[in-house]
Amino acid sequence: MEITKDTRVSAILEEYGDIAEVMEVFGIKRVARYSLRALAAKAVTVEWAARIHRVPLTEFLDILHRATANKS
Repeated sequence: MEITKDTRVSAILEEYGDIAEVMEVFGIKRVARYSLRALAAKAVTVEWAARIHRVPLTEFLDILHRATANKS
């Protein structure tokens, strides 16, 4: 799967599973058995996630690419 700025976070989670350690770096925490990530991810693109957490898009994409490379 190619991850771009337009990729929905939910698609990344479906393809690679819960990459919690990466999402938590950006302030998206787990909540018991239910995850706020799962709810927010349905509407949020990578670009918006980067904006929301004030992380440069290129840095966010780089981190996601490295995290998902380990899951392939």
